[in-house]
Amino acid sequence: MSYCNFSIMFIISYKILLLIENLMDDCCTITISQQKGGSGKTTIAAHLAVSLSQMNKRVAAIDIDPQGSLSRWHGIRQERYGNGFTGINLISKAGWKVQNEIFSLKTKYDYIIIDSPPHNETDAKTAIRTSDLVIIPMQPSPTDLWATDNTTSFCKQNNIPYQILLNRVPPNSKILPTLTKNLENILKTTIGNRVAFSSSFLDGKCITETQPNSPAAKEIKELVNEIITAIKIIKSGQVAV
Repeated sequence: MSYCNFSIMFIISYKILLLIENLMDDCCTITISQQKGGSGKTTIAAHLAVSLSQMNKRVAAIDIDPQGSLSRWHGIRQERYGNGFTGINLISKAGWKVQNEIFSLKTKYDYIIIDSPPHNETDAKTAIRTSDLVIIPMQPSPTDLWATDNTTSFCKQNNIPYQILLNRVPPNSKILPTLTKNLENILKTTIGNRVAFSSSFLDGKCITETQPNSPAAKEIKELVNEIITAIKIIKSGQVAV
């Protein structure tokens, strides 16, 4: 091989690597994480994925929770409405394969949404380390508040931006101000305690599909817009973890 041909191949390879790197930078990985079970992680993960897909974004969802609730919801969605309807590529992974799967998806999708397990620390930590943003759902209760500590501490130790999402908030919650007065990084949007979320979920859909003009759908849309804004700030390097 001549020196000229070698130089051309080197330049082409370098440009391909730059292209792959740019594609990976364009992708955003969001992990939904909370050590306490019953926080609404899977519901939030599904609604984020569907809402982003409705915005014509390429979305992959990874279910690493052994309960497999996100996978089950996606299976109902495929069975009832067909593969073309889902708008989401769902992958079920666990263990050491999670990190490799995330990196392989980064060049193909705009967003990767990860539903992490509540108690399996190894898989949850792996997902968090590869994330651009961690969303921590928290119900307005002391036990949920205490359960956020390990996740927020781990995010801080690894310089991973996180936001706390107040979820399943009852109307006129009197305890909420007391619970949140010392919390950092709380999303402005709160998600109410609404039966509509569960009803749409049982049908393999999300509230922005079944009742797009409802108060519940409005909350989800506001949440997605707030998260997108946060990601833009993070990607610009303006946020301090």
